[in-house]
Amino acid sequence: MFFKKKDQNSNNDLIKVAALLIHAAKIDENFSKKEEEIINQALLKLGADNQNIEKITKEAKALEENTNQILEFTKEVKNMEEKKKIEIVETLWKIIYSNNEADIYETNLMRRLGGLMYIDNKIMGDIKEKIKTENQ
Repeated sequence: MFFKKKDQNSNNDLIKVAALLIHAAKIDENFSKKEEEIINQALLKLGADNQNIEKITKEAKALEENTNQILEFTKEVKNMEEKKKIEIVETLWKIIYSNNEADIYETNLMRRLGGLMYIDNKIMGDIKEKIKTENQ
């Protein structure tokens, strides 16, 4: 669990992380049920309660729609320990490869996110290949 469950700040953090995941899901203009399920599983892993997931995703969708800067979403992630950041990156790649392909907008987003979250290019590439292989 990455965030303490009952803490209001942790809900805000979860909302920002969820907004980042939703942004990745929507970038190809096809936000699927499968992508929504991947996001919900990630939120549970991050410490969200089953009862809060709907509220968190609703607020995250509103935040994502009303913000045109992904920088706001990456602040929380870049300050996490490396293992947690990698799990978020794995989730992002799972979202992208949920339809078995990554378009130019999705790969560009991941390249930008890698830099914003201070994740080494080799690690990003290794995670991408791992998820790509799992989805074949």
